[in-house]
Amino acid sequence: MTVAKPRVVVVGAGIIGLGIARDLAHRGFGVVVADPDPSRGATRVAAGMLAPVAEARWGDERLLPLALESARRWPGFAEELANESGADLDFHSDGILLAAVDADDRSVVEDLQVLHERNHLRTTVLDRSEVRDLEPALSPSVHLGILTHGDMAVDPRRVGAAMRACLPRLGVEVAASRVEAVETDAGRARGVVLDDGRSLASAAVVVTAGAWTPGIAGIPEDALPPVRPVKGQILRLRGEPLLDRPVHAFVHGNPVYLVPRSDGELVVGATQEEMGFDTRPTGRGVYELLRDAIAVVPEVAELELAEVSVGFRPGTPDNLPIIGESRVSGLWFATGHHRNGILLTPVTVSVVADGLTTGTMPREFLPYSPTWPVRRAPMMVPT
Repeated sequence: MTVAKPRVVVVGAGIIGLGIARDLAHRGFGVVVADPDPSRGATRVAAGMLAPVAEARWGDERLLPLALESARRWPGFAEELANESGADLDFHSDGILLAAVDADDRSVVEDLQVLHERNHLRTTVLDRSEVRDLEPALSPSVHLGILTHGDMAVDPRRVGAAMRACLPRLGVEVAASRVEAVETDAGRARGVVLDDGRSLASAAVVVTAGAWTPGIAGIPEDALPPVRPVKGQILRLRGEPLLDRPVHAFVHGNPVYLVPRSDGELVVGATQEEMGFDTRPTGRGVYELLRDAIAVVPEVAELELAEVSVGFRPGTPDNLPIIGESRVSGLWFATGHHRNGILLTPVTVSVVADGLTTGTMPREFLPYSPTWPVRRAPMMVPT
């Protein structure tokens, strides 16, 4: 006789929360996902670059092993989800182009190439003519490019929709409610209280609420993750396709990325603003993104401006995600992914689902745990 596994409540229906719910359901857990507006948070705003190499930066090397491992898992993760849901995720693995617009930007890109070489990351340096051969729509002012091998892209909105389509068939309940509080007793999570007054009892609670995590009551102060909102404005334009792959460019010192979709959409982002939960799109933000995008691809000026969005990345003091069981038994967190939530989805889903199944986390992932004593300790070394 098969014995059903305990019920788990997942707080938050972004791509990570939905992914954890799906994985747990496949393993036989009873799962309830609670979110007042599923997939409308950071997942809906994200551009979907899966770019551990193109996004690698000096000072963030501690994140690189986790990012590379998650990228390694993405093709299989995408194939499995596409087969299960029947959805086209707009998944591409043609690499990402780093581009420098002026001489100063060239020095920034060349410095990143040193980082790539030091960490044995596969890239190809392209001169001005080679860059234009690869992406003819780029401005003649682009000085230098680096093509990253193994970087990918996906449409997060399609991924979220595909996951939501899978959940009913797996018996997962999605409650369109906000979690007001986590209920604890004798040092253990016992369930959650919803904004309609209902209580959902469970054997474990997984909080995947991103930047909104600190607003959930009932979590002891010494267990609450130090997560803050980092505002980002992002644009969506439509018209004739201009690029074959994402471009992450530096324009007079400003970073900007352009991510093409197969349906003709071009995503341009994104600002980084320490403004709390300020939901206003601003003229300055739209202007700066369009200015820099046009400097990289002049024909962007002729595209239709279809959407301006604002989202909130969950930032942490050490720029590392917070993944694992907290000081409260049965209370798990998967938050603090900042700019890398989509990229880190497969590995985060696996770490949490494996942990809830076995009760332990692999040693190499412990430095990302909320209970790790020194978050700045040495971590996995890339091979």
